[in-house]
Amino acid sequence: MPADLDALLQAAVTGVGGTERPGQVQMAHAVRSAVEHEEHLLVQAGTGTGKSLAYLVPAIAHAMATGKPVVIATATLALQAQIIDRDLPRIADALQPLLGRRPTFALVKGRSNYLCQHKLQGGFPDDDEDALLAMGQVDRERSRLADEVLRLREWAEITESGDRDELVPGVTNRAWRQVSVSARECLGQSCPQVGECFVELSRAAAHQVDVIVTNHSFMAIDAFEGRQMLPDHDLLIIDEAHELTDRVTSTITDELTSGTVAAAAKRAARMGETGDLTEAATAMQAVLDALPEGRMTGLPDRLVLALGSVRDAARALQTELKPAGKEEADGARQVARAAVEEIFDTAERVLEERELDVAWITQDRMRGAVLRVAPMSVAMLLREKLFSERTVVLTSATLELGGTFDSVAGTLGLTGRGGPAWNGLDVGSPFDYKQQAIAYVAKALPPPARDGTSDKIFDEIEALVRAAGGRTLGLFSSRRAAEAATEELRSRLADTDITVLCQGDDQTPTLVRQFAGDAPTCLFGTMSLWQGVDVPGSACQLVIIDRIPFPRPDDPLASARSEAIIRMGGNGFMQVSATHAALKLAQGAGRLIRRGQDRGVVAFLDSRMVSARYAGFLQKSLPPFWPTTNRAMVLDALRRLDQTAPEPLPVADPVLRGTGGAAAGSGAARGGGPGSVAARGPVADPPPVARSARTAVTGGHAWTEEQDEELRDAVDAGIELTELADHLQLPPDAVTARLNQLDLQLVGDGRLDL
Repeated sequence: MPADLDALLQAAVTGVGGTERPGQVQMAHAVRSAVEHEEHLLVQAGTGTGKSLAYLVPAIAHAMATGKPVVIATATLALQAQIIDRDLPRIADALQPLLGRRPTFALVKGRSNYLCQHKLQGGFPDDDEDALLAMGQVDRERSRLADEVLRLREWAEITESGDRDELVPGVTNRAWRQVSVSARECLGQSCPQVGECFVELSRAAAHQVDVIVTNHSFMAIDAFEGRQMLPDHDLLIIDEAHELTDRVTSTITDELTSGTVAAAAKRAARMGETGDLTEAATAMQAVLDALPEGRMTGLPDRLVLALGSVRDAARALQTELKPAGKEEADGARQVARAAVEEIFDTAERVLEERELDVAWITQDRMRGAVLRVAPMSVAMLLREKLFSERTVVLTSATLELGGTFDSVAGTLGLTGRGGPAWNGLDVGSPFDYKQQAIAYVAKALPPPARDGTSDKIFDEIEALVRAAGGRTLGLFSSRRAAEAATEELRSRLADTDITVLCQGDDQTPTLVRQFAGDAPTCLFGTMSLWQGVDVPGSACQLVIIDRIPFPRPDDPLASARSEAIIRMGGNGFMQVSATHAALKLAQGAGRLIRRGQDRGVVAFLDSRMVSARYAGFLQKSLPPFWPTTNRAMVLDALRRLDQTAPEPLPVADPVLRGTGGAAAGSGAARGGGPGSVAARGPVADPPPVARSARTAVTGGHAWTEEQDEELRDAVDAGIELTELADHLQLPPDAVTARLNQLDLQLVGDGRLDL
């Protein structure tokens, strides 16, 4: 790297209006050293370090010096947006004078995020005709759908990228499905419109930029399946790396239901192919319904027979659906083939009973019995496919568990015989944790009961909340526990001005804003609040954690992993359950101190934090707060903090996202080179979103009748929560809150369509 790294970092920090920190400088030099020595690097960078700049600056310098792009992968849309919309434009401007040209960058997304030119030309079937007929609302639904598709066709004439995020306001999923295809459905190079394909053009443009930003799942599929969606690169930086194994596991988890099998059979029947797939779906459903929920340690004979029938019928249809000779590419046939192929692959995978696969059954209210299969471990897959081809830098605020990187490194495939060379570095945090925060364990409380929260726990929560004057984020291990505590505390605190909010009362972002803006307010919730909630200032001076967040005993993957480790002579509890709990505790405790002026207490209501044999491991995973079990001292400290606390920091209104995910009206450039898109307002002049008297307003987001219909459509179609939330550009909890109000329920997490 010929450019002076310190000068580049200083320029970037100035460009974003920040302050250079020792940990940031140390991390930037460690990233450069890892690249130079071709060694993998795990960096724990605490809150306030400025880690994005610490890896972006040396990454840009490396890309521009070698001519090879650098790939940045994040777990969440929020961080992805921050990097693309805020960090990179400012850094690029700041580094241009020192590097001789402006660094370029691009965001790479999955195929279904783009318009399909061939589908726009009628090359694929109408996906929703049968659904409309079944609903008995053909005329009304057709009219609305037709209006949206017409608008999409008009937009298609003027858009340069075909990216769904650039259409403001958006359209329903049903309408979008009329103009997009999945990766399996795509005709690939045989498509008549391949030369005009928005996906191909965007990925070609990405080959010309210095920095590519994507997500964990897209990056994993590219590495595992060799699709070459990302250009050749020798440096990969994974932010939010504590989530990598879970995201990768989710990406390669498959599921099978009688509904998906029947739908595939129906698509094939439209092509004149029949086969026995419909009959096989019915037989499989009968078998699944008779089996208990939970993990299967072996496949029952009747399930083997049912899956064998599904696999064989799907294989026969695959053969029949193959185009004959030089037959022209057919979108309808490709859609049918894709559906049947997915059924075949999943049935075949379950029947193979691979050594590392775990199969289990869950009952879904909308879809009935669901058969799922997932890898028990992705460590060796990551070692072979991810770490063998490039230098990888992984960073997060929580990578060092129990005082060592070994636990996380083990799940990534970096440890053990034949593992690649790697280093671990903790650059600390600019915060003085021992002076700023207390870690209090309520040692006198009995261990948490399995049958609910006891009155003694409620007494402890009440005393802490009263002393803090509200200002409390309550993190609970279950929704039932959070709701019970909310109900009890609302009753007990009725004589005060303290308000207790509970996750699910409204959209989570709305609740967080209300909590952050009002000192005598508490917010109680579950796992999604344990990470990502950022409330600096005096609004949050107490974080309560009700119990150690071990995985559920019946969790199929956790139990399988633990048993495998025990068979190899290891400690399954420590390597699986305790490691899982340590990571969650570190994330939860990290909600307290968000800036140098913050003060407060993290209260653990689980006495096992000091009494259990694994307590030391958990304690070493936390930020280095000042520890105590002295209840009276903690209550006094909270009262003093409440009495001397300044007003809560101002709370910003929700940001309206514009083209490509940038803040509307910001004018921030998206890269300035090939593959970059300038932030701007709506591409066309779409009609305003209708807001009738029945429009439901939830906090900062208004749910229109059209959006409510979209939610109902999603439930009917079996659309998964993560997919719907991603397309709506709303947090999953926001969607869940509205679904609860409508008494609807979607399915759980699933794979991203890449």
